[in-house]
Amino acid sequence: MDVDTRLLRYFAAIAQEGNLTRAAHRLFVSQPSLTKQLKHLESQLGVRLFTRSSTGMTLTDAGHALAARVPPVLAGWDTAVSETRGAARVLRVGFLASAANDATQDIVAAFGRLRPGWRVDLRQAPWSDPTAGLAAAEVPVALLRLPFPGEESFGVRVLFSEPRCVALPSAHPLAGRDEIVFPELWDEPVIVAPALKGTWRDHWLALSERDGREVRVGAVTERPDEFLGAIAAGHGIALVPASTSRFYARPDVVYVPVRGVSPSEVGVAWLPDAGEAAADFVRCCLDVTQSRRTGCGTRSG
Repeated sequence: MDVDTRLLRYFAAIAQEGNLTRAAHRLFVSQPSLTKQLKHLESQLGVRLFTRSSTGMTLTDAGHALAARVPPVLAGWDTAVSETRGAARVLRVGFLASAANDATQDIVAAFGRLRPGWRVDLRQAPWSDPTAGLAAAEVPVALLRLPFPGEESFGVRVLFSEPRCVALPSAHPLAGRDEIVFPELWDEPVIVAPALKGTWRDHWLALSERDGREVRVGAVTERPDEFLGAIAAGHGIALVPASTSRFYARPDVVYVPVRGVSPSEVGVAWLPDAGEAAADFVRCCLDVTQSRRTGCGTRSG
């Protein structure tokens, strides 16, 4: 019988957290989806792995037996994948839309010069996973926006920062302005990424700069085309990095600088055991962005 390693990772997260909601948040999946995957695993194994109680999820005897075996199985699989990818000389790099920035092609070229014969496989992640694949160990290194949930679990370096502007429908009354003061936008509905908690969502809603004003959500979108379509349709506005105006220019959306909000940071993050190739990619990120005089800094992680 074959079992998907993803199901084992889901099982391990539930076992460690003892709570479906916390496990789902950690894995960046919805709770109903996680429940469905758990039932699928139990069906495949023909045993019940957890019992529900008022305090959360409790392992059954069968669950305890599996929980003891899963970590070494996953560790062995991760080692096999790492060695296989190393032999294939391919580095998988996750990225979020707009975090793969103007410098990305120069970074990839620099990595190719540093490691001749290697190829970078860029993998775009949806906004529902602000770790760009790091949390699920789908990639060893990623270009992303800071801050992001679980940042303390990874190595992180800031590459550069840029101001934020507001994306408005072209017919919006403020669309013709040269600059907008943030309080002028407080009563506008906002287009948001899927409902994650923590610093990621807080940053993009600029909650600390709203003077306690409640946010009104106009629509929830997961990918850039949906996001811009919702803005163009007049469902709401959104704070975005200034570079968005270059990467996602369209006639029905206008980008206007905003005064009174903090800048956005682009960073590179990596798994603690990412390996030498990922370390070289990080070095290329720092060298290229420094040479372009965009500035960089460090974060612990």
